[in-house]
Amino acid sequence: MKITGSIITLNEEEHIKECILSLQKVCDEIIVVDSNSSDHTVEIAKELGAKVVMQSYLGDGFQKNVVLEYASYDWILSLDADERLSEEMVAEIQTIDLENTKYEGFGFSRKNYVGNRWIKYCGWYPDVCTRLFNGKKTKWWEVKLHSYVLTKNTQVLKGDIIHYSFRNLSELFAKPDRNYSAYGAKILFDKHKKVSAFSPAMHLIMAFIRRYILRLGFLNGVDGLTVSISSALNSYLKYAKLLEMYRDPKAADREKKM
Repeated sequence: MKITGSIITLNEEEHIKECILSLQKVCDEIIVVDSNSSDHTVEIAKELGAKVVMQSYLGDGFQKNVVLEYASYDWILSLDADERLSEEMVAEIQTIDLENTKYEGFGFSRKNYVGNRWIKYCGWYPDVCTRLFNGKKTKWWEVKLHSYVLTKNTQVLKGDIIHYSFRNLSELFAKPDRNYSAYGAKILFDKHKKVSAFSPAMHLIMAFIRRYILRLGFLNGVDGLTVSISSALNSYLKYAKLLEMYRDPKAADREKKM
């Protein structure tokens, strides 16, 4: 059974080549859904034989489902541009009888890295996610943030996806400034999530405790502490921005363009 590889991109010239080469080990076609990159992402993808579909960004789940309109094959293997298949995962996929399987999807563990350092704790591993799925039977949940594949039955495979989450600590702390917190706040605002003046600080504290203590971030040394602080900061900013939207209608209006 043949597989379509899927990648969504925006200015991923640093990562796209290795991602495509990784998918080509098990996929019979690669489709890149690009949201108007201004760097060389599209050129690199085409040079490597990928089909490129241009689509302004629709939000996480919506964007990842675009591939279903163009895929030649039923089975879809979806990676982010900064992800790679481990050799063990490649071998696992090659053994699956996709034509006769009872499963709608297959889940992978992800090894998330900051620089060259694997973050084993903080809830960052095994971080199981379904990435190989039958596009005729299921698809990504159509939400704008933190989507996942809606499968009724999934088998988790051996091996890992290698995820180069952040190049360094500066990039890790830049995450809240890349609209994640504003995006999350807007989603909560649209759902009429209640918030008080104490909410940002409370969520900061709870996020830190969850990552550093309950999910054993302290076992990752200084990296575990740093990841926990970053997560807490992002949570604080999300609820601070949500509070701002309730206090200042203009703030909410500005986020409608997201």
